[in-house]
Amino acid sequence: MPVSTPDSLVSRPWLEADVAIVGGGPAGLMAAEQLSAAGHAVHLFDAMPTLGRKFLLAGIGGLNLTHAEPFDGFVSRYGKRAPECRSWLERLRPQDICDWASGLGIETFVGSSQRVFPTDMKAAPLLRAWLQRLRHPAAGVAVTFHMRRRWTGACQRSGEQWQLAFESAEGLQWVQARAVVFALGGGSWARLGSDGRWTASLQALGASVLPLQPANCGFEVAVNGRPGWSDYFSQRHAGQPLKNVVLRCSDSLGQEFSRKGEFVLSACGIEGSLVYAASALLRDEIARHGSASLLLDLRPDLELEKIQALLARPRGGKSLANCLRAWLGLSAAAIALLNELLDRKQLQDPVRLATAIKSLPLTLVAARPLDEAISSAGGVALESLSPQLMLDSSPGLFCAGEMLDWEAPTGGYLLTACLASGKVAAEGVQDYLRQASGRAAVAQDR
Repeated sequence: MPVSTPDSLVSRPWLEADVAIVGGGPAGLMAAEQLSAAGHAVHLFDAMPTLGRKFLLAGIGGLNLTHAEPFDGFVSRYGKRAPECRSWLERLRPQDICDWASGLGIETFVGSSQRVFPTDMKAAPLLRAWLQRLRHPAAGVAVTFHMRRRWTGACQRSGEQWQLAFESAEGLQWVQARAVVFALGGGSWARLGSDGRWTASLQALGASVLPLQPANCGFEVAVNGRPGWSDYFSQRHAGQPLKNVVLRCSDSLGQEFSRKGEFVLSACGIEGSLVYAASALLRDEIARHGSASLLLDLRPDLELEKIQALLARPRGGKSLANCLRAWLGLSAAAIALLNELLDRKQLQDPVRLATAIKSLPLTLVAARPLDEAISSAGGVALESLSPQLMLDSSPGLFCAGEMLDWEAPTGGYLLTACLASGKVAAEGVQDYLRQASGRAAVAQDR
C-alpha cells in the first residue's frame, strides 16, 4: 500500500537518477541495458539480496531462452493478447535473443522440440555475463544496483521528477528520477520476490489492474464426485509422468485445445507442460462453471478399432494390467489411471475400455494456488498503457514484464516477451526523456 510522503525527506532525496528501475528480473535488466547503452544514468532497485532469482530457478532444469517456430505461430501463443505482444516481439524477435546471448558469450542450440537453450543448458553463466556487462559496459553508462530495497508503494510527481520511497536497512530512502520503469513481476513464486504486493500501489497511480491469477499451473481433479485421487492412487502414482498422450478440451465459449505431449500426475491432480499449455482455457472455464472437463488419448498412435481388436484377444490367464502393458504399450501410470477412473464393468468390456483409452474423461475443479504457478495472468491492463508501455495516467512511469496483463505457455514464450517488453519500455523512456528535454528547452527560451 502507498505510504504517506514526509515533505522534509522528499526535499532531500537519498539519490537522484535519470531513470529508476524497480525490479531486477529479465524485463528490468533488459530495460536497464537499453537505457544505459543510450547514455542514461540508471539505478535499479530490487527487494531481494541478489538479482534474477526466479530466472535462475526457472533455469535449473535447463534454461529455455526462446522458441524457434515461425514468427506468426510464435505470436499466436499469446492468445487474446497476441496483437499487443506482437508489437513487443517485433522489437526483439527470438533470433535477436539468440544473437544477444551470443554477444554475452553464450551460444545456443535448438532442441528437438524447437525450444532454444544455451549450449550448457544453465542460467547462471548467462546471468553472470549479463550483470558483468551492465556493471562494466564497453560503451554507455554503468548501471548501479541497489539490493534489499523494497518499494513501499509511495510514488509522487514533483515538477518533471518522480519521487519513490524504498525500505532499506538504513530506514526509509527516497529516490528522485526523471522516469521510472516498474518491472515488479507477477504473483507466482513469492519467495523469489514476485509477490504481487504492488497491485494497490499501481491502482493508486491510475493504472487499471486485473486480479492476478495462476497461469501455467496445475489443477485439482474430482473423481466420481469426490475431490482428489483416492489415497491409494495418490500415494503410489503422484509424480509419475504420462508421455506421448493427447489432451483435448473445449470451453463454453467455443474455444478448443488439442495437443500431444506429456504431463505429470500430482498428489491431487495433474500438472506439467501439456497441462500448462491448456491452463488458460481450463482455468477460465472453471471460473465460469465451477469445473472443466478434458479428454485424454492414452494411445494416439493406435486407431480405436485396432485397440478393440487387441483387447478382444483371449488373455490366457494374464492379468488385464499385463495385457495392457504388453499389447498396447501402456505405462504403469496410464494403467493405474484407467483403474482409478473406470469401474469394473468398463474395465472388463473391450469396447468400452478401448473407448476410454482413446477418450478418457477427467474432471478438473480448481487451479492450484497462484504461488505454485509457473507464471501469473492478470496485472496492469494494457489498455491503461501507451504502446510504449507508459501509464496514460502518469507520464514518465512505465511498466514491463510479467506484471502486465498477458500470459503465454512455457517453452521460451514467457522469457521472450518479458525481455521484449523491457526493451519497448526502455525505448519509451528514451522518447519521453527527449520530449521532456525539449519542453524544458522551450520553457528556458521563454
